[in-house]
This record gives sequence, structure tokens and C-alpha cells, in this order.
Amino acid sequence: MRVNKKKFIYLISPNKIYKKFFKDLQKVLETGKISFFQLRLKKYSFKHKILIGQKIKNICKKNKVKFLINDDPILAIGLGADGCHLGQKDMDIKQVKKIIGKKIIGITCHNSITLAKRAIKAKASYLAFGAFYPSRTKKTNYIAHVKILKKITKITKTPIVAIGGINSENYKNLLLNNANFLAISGYVWNNKKYKPLEAIKRLK
Repeated sequence: MRVNKKKFIYLISPNKIYKKFFKDLQKVLETGKISFFQLRLKKYSFKHKILIGQKIKNICKKNKVKFLINDDPILAIGLGADGCHLGQKDMDIKQVKKIIGKKIIGITCHNSITLAKRAIKAKASYLAFGAFYPSRTKKTNYIAHVKILKKITKITKTPIVAIGGINSENYKNLLLNNANFLAISGYVWNNKKYKPLEAIKRLK
């Protein structure tokens, strides 16, 4: 998986798809700063996710952004997505590889080098660590510190995704400490100060 330093954003969908979402998504992806877009919808039916996912996939394709699905390899196959992100409570990576083949599979490692080593051994495409900062998008059960980024890059070349409460005030610190990608959601979609496009533009 190639790392493009200009495209350091790993964008995650809002929890709820609002009316202007697709227009906003198009504008945001046009900035050329986004490498991945992850569809993460917990409260929608499979059928609804397929309909939403098809629209997103087209926007991602047009803007050369990899389209990933959270938790669900079956949905990833149904949508012809580029891959899947797995949490620690989701399906095992070996099972997922049987379903989606050689597509991208990323793994949540929280704040644990042990979990990361396990993911590296299973040949995960990337390792996600966090939360680095308090997040309103998701309940924070694990706190990660910048030290873990330095530790992990000494033992692997697997790309690293940092997640949790990342915004225009704190993002540079993570990039300076070896994070390849920054997973962002709330700062873009639920920002009371800036619209999604303005929020993204502040991440330079």
C-alpha cells in the first residue's frame, strides 16, 4: 500500500447521512488530500447501506480515493469496495481474506503493540492506533500516546493510521511522529465552526 504524503487523510463517514452529504463529499474529495474513505454506518439496514455505498463508490472512483467498508466484508464485496476495516471484535482477518481476497484490510490495534504484531503477522494492509485525543464520534475506551507511533515504526513498514479526536489544532503532531494517515470524521462532518470543505482545507 503506497503512502502519498499529500494525501494523508483517511476520511470516515458521519454516523448519519444528511441531505447535502453527497455534494459535500464530492467537494471534500476534490481537494486531493484524501487517500481513503470509510463507510461506517451502524444504524442502517444492509439494503440502505448498499444504496448509499453505491453513490459514495462513484464519487470515490471519480476522485481516485480508495473506498473501504467498516466491519463488513460481505458489504465490501456487494459494493465492489477496495477493502475493509476490522475492529478487534470483528471477523478474523484470515476469514475476511477468504471473502474479499487481496483487497485492503486494515486492523484496529487500539494502543497495543501486541495487537499490532498480530496484525503484522496476518499481513494487514495498515494498522490503526488510537484514540489519540478525546472523540465525540465514538466512545473512547483506549488512549494511545505518540510514543506508540515511534515504537511501531521501528518494527514494521506497514502504514500507520492515527485515529481519535483529530482536528486542525493537533493533527501536525501526529504526522511529525510517524503517522502516515489521519482518520478523521467529527472534525469534518460535525464541525460547528466550519463547513466540511473549509474544515479539510485547514489541514495543510
